[in-house]
Amino acid sequence: MSIDTTTTDTLTIGTHSLRSRLIVGTGKYASYQLMGEALDRSGTDCITVAIRRERLIDADGNNLLDFIDTSRYTLLPNTAGCFSAEDAVRVARLGREILLGIENPGADWVKLEVLSDTKTLLPDPVATIEATEQLVADGFQVLCYSSDDPIVARRLKEAGAASVMPAGSPIGSGQGVLNPNNIRICLEYLKEGDPNYPVIVDAGVGTASDVTYAMELGVDGVLLNTGIAHAQDPLLMADAMRHGTEAGRLAYLAGRIPKKLYATASSPEEGTFTAKPR
Repeated sequence: MSIDTTTTDTLTIGTHSLRSRLIVGTGKYASYQLMGEALDRSGTDCITVAIRRERLIDADGNNLLDFIDTSRYTLLPNTAGCFSAEDAVRVARLGREILLGIENPGADWVKLEVLSDTKTLLPDPVATIEATEQLVADGFQVLCYSSDDPIVARRLKEAGAASVMPAGSPIGSGQGVLNPNNIRICLEYLKEGDPNYPVIVDAGVGTASDVTYAMELGVDGVLLNTGIAHAQDPLLMADAMRHGTEAGRLAYLAGRIPKKLYATASSPEEGTFTAKPR
C-alpha cells in the first residue's frame, strides 16, 4: 500500500504543523520567477527568508514577496549573516514585524543563525545559546542552526529551542551528511524522554541522495537552499529533493534490514519446490 507522507505524516514544530518535511530557502536563484517555480516543484509548504542578507527588492524593482503565495507557504524568517547574539535578536524582531505586516503565520518563529566567521560559516555555540534564551523570553519559537555537536544540541534544547537543526556539513558545501554518528547521537539526546521533539538537518545538502540519507537516519526534516538554487536544472532538482525526502522518510518508517558480513539467500531452502526425479 502506498503512503502519501505529505498528507498522513505531518511535521510539528512548536505550534506549526507542516505537510512536507522539506523546508526550502529563497536565496541564490537566478530570478524570482525561477525561485517561485522551484518552490512549487519542491512540494514544500514552509520557506525560509534571510531578513538581513536577502534584498526584498531586486535591481529591477521586483519584490520577493510578489513571487511567493503567502497564503500557501508559512514563512520562516532567518538571521543568516549575523555574527553576534545582539545582531541576531535584532534581525529576528525585524522579521517578526515584516511578517505581522503581511499576516503570515510565521511571525512567531525564527530560524536562528549566529555565525562564528565568514570562512567556515560555522555557528558560534555560545552566542547561539545566548540568543536562543533571549528570543524564547521574547515569545519566539526558535529553530536553532547548530553544529553536529550533541552536547551543544542538548544545551540548545535546554535553553528552550523549539527545534535543533544540526548541520550535515558546512553551509553551501554540498558535501551531504559528513558525520552520521554525531547526528544519531544528537537524535538520541534530543529525543530522550521527548520522542516527538523535531530534529532537522540544515546545511550542506547537495543532491537528493543526501536528503534521503539524512531522513533514513531518523531526522524529522531537512532544510536546504543551495542544492536546488545552484543545480544545473533547479526545477528538476526540486522534484528530486521532494521525492528524496519522501523516500527517506518511508524507508526510516519501514525499518531497514540489518547489515551483515555474509550473504543470505533471498529464497529459503526449506519449503521450496523440489522437482521429482524422472
